[in-house]
Amino acid sequence: MEREASGPPDPYRDLPTTARQLRRSLVGPLLRSAASVSLLTWLFYVAPLDRDTDLGALLLLIVGLSLFGALVVWQVFAITHARHPRLRAVEALSTAVPLFLLLFAVAYFLLARNEPGSFSEQLNRTDALYFTVTVFATVGFGDIVPVTQTGRVLTTVQMIADLIVVGLIAKALFGAVRIGMRRKERAASREPTEEP
Repeated sequence: MEREASGPPDPYRDLPTTARQLRRSLVGPLLRSAASVSLLTWLFYVAPLDRDTDLGALLLLIVGLSLFGALVVWQVFAITHARHPRLRAVEALSTAVPLFLLLFAVAYFLLARNEPGSFSEQLNRTDALYFTVTVFATVGFGDIVPVTQTGRVLTTVQMIADLIVVGLIAKALFGAVRIGMRRKERAASREPTEEP
């Protein structure tokens, strides 16, 4: 069996060809993404953050961001080896970004709880999540602002981390997609094609 000389191999040839197959290949990642976001948000609201703890907001944030970094590294590896790297990257982003935001929301909530007056108003969980998202989206409505040095430092850390997440991590994930697509192309070019 010889390879056709009509051009480079089609990297999309293993994609589903029927509407039913296409729906099935898209529904799984979309459902997993929705489930991840829902689960992470649910955990944020039910986590026992109201109890007294010796761990400060900063220590929990450092541990959480370290775990976040490990998750991103694992996701980059998974994307490069995925059957559908683009879908896997979307799934990775839909898990990584909410986790990142929720880590800062936890830190803001704990800071407001342990050091009242750190923000212009006392933050509950929803307020902390709202403030985190406004900082991430660079909206900055100004209704909640950090007042103490600790609050301002933590917010500054989030702003810098936002740039890293948006820039470097997105670049790493999309670079992993390119690597995964090239891997698929090489595998496809090695497979013999049927003669007519």
